[in-house]
Amino acid sequence: MPTYGIIGLPMVGKTTVFNLLTGTRKETSKFFSGKTELNLGSAVIRDRRIDFLANLYKPRKTTYAQLELVDVPGLVRGASAGLGVGNAFLEGIRQSDALVHVVRAFKSDLEHVEGSIDPLRDVLTVTYELLMADIAFVDKRLSRLADSKKRTAQTEAEMRLLGRVLTHLESEQPFSTFAIVPEEEKLLLSYTFLTGKPQILVVNLDDEQFVDACYPHRDELHLYASERGLPLIEMSANTEMEVSELDGAERAEFLTELKLDVPSIDRLAHASCQALGLISFFTVGEDEVRAWTVRQGISAKQAAGKIHSDLERGFIRAEVMRYHELEACGSVPKLKEKGLVSLEGKDYVVNDGDILNIRFNV
Repeated sequence: MPTYGIIGLPMVGKTTVFNLLTGTRKETSKFFSGKTELNLGSAVIRDRRIDFLANLYKPRKTTYAQLELVDVPGLVRGASAGLGVGNAFLEGIRQSDALVHVVRAFKSDLEHVEGSIDPLRDVLTVTYELLMADIAFVDKRLSRLADSKKRTAQTEAEMRLLGRVLTHLESEQPFSTFAIVPEEEKLLLSYTFLTGKPQILVVNLDDEQFVDACYPHRDELHLYASERGLPLIEMSANTEMEVSELDGAERAEFLTELKLDVPSIDRLAHASCQALGLISFFTVGEDEVRAWTVRQGISAKQAAGKIHSDLERGFIRAEVMRYHELEACGSVPKLKEKGLVSLEGKDYVVNDGDILNIRFNV
């Protein structure tokens, strides 16, 4: 299961976003007290497709896809050099597969750590600290390799490659934009570059800013995200916390007032999956309707292994229904009448929304 690190400066709403995703109703953060332990939790990815399938099959159990989350202590300038809670911040990021970067735009009596509201400046501050941490990491590794008594051809190749990486980083370019050929990739398999992790920007607004879609430096921030291909989600975390505690009818009315068809926190969960190239396929039946989160490009046989190793070992065929076709038909019998159920072999590439029934023999 992929892990997402929720990062940002102090007091920007990271823990509120974490609580929303995990369904926690505790609004206070232990980071206020100066503690640096990581908050860990799981987020359910709400999916209307699962709701439709559950209504169709009436299973005894319904299981949504999930994400693992790490709420990381707030960063301050100099965190890459160990200032503030720098070490805890960097450790929390290093164990994450992708980053959810929360930046503050909301107005509050609580003073901003930098003294003013400027989301773009805050994004650049955190990005700089990640970059400096990567530079320090590469520089330290190069020093160790240079001091090694046993210098092999692979060591020399690794040093040359890391030298190129260091030059790239020192030009203030993230590792995600570093050009590398396939034969070099194995030399860096054991390395974790913070600036190479997929990232999503979350702008935390107050109610008025959210409804008006207006806050300081909005245009500049959107341009920055667009130029770098970064998903950007605007939300009012405190308001969504209140909405999440309402019953169905009141919640729908509140979302309408906010001009939202679905809660922003749900959009964030789906964007998080997309950032890592993840898709969902489904298994259905009277016992359970379940979503399975896998990497895009996975084969039918590999997908069977995600369900159970026996299914992969004894794989024969996969009976495949496509969700959008099933929804359009309204029932499985009608889907079959139209010849829209197929049998696929082990090399079939699973698509997002596929409904699989694995035929196997062990």
